Amino acid sequence: MVNKVLSELEKWEKGKVLRGEGKTDIRRRIMDMGVVREASIEVERSAPLGDPIEIRVKEYHLSLRNEETKGIQVEVIE
Repeated sequence: MVNKVLSELEKWEKGKVLRGEGKTDIRRRIMDMGVVREASIEVERSAPLGDPIEIRVKEYHLSLRNEETKGIQVEVIE
């Protein structure tokens, strides 16, 4: 079992959200968009310089900046 921060996932890598930490307003907004504990996510693509990244969560696409993903711990699914 490998744990990473969401922004460290590679393209097409899948994971399961373990926990989210950080500023309350940003954390709440991200949770409202479906990035909650036990949610399955997959990195679809990233910008040329790696920020932002696009993930798929709950059958829709979501773009997040690296700053917003720093506190999101993910268990990598093989």
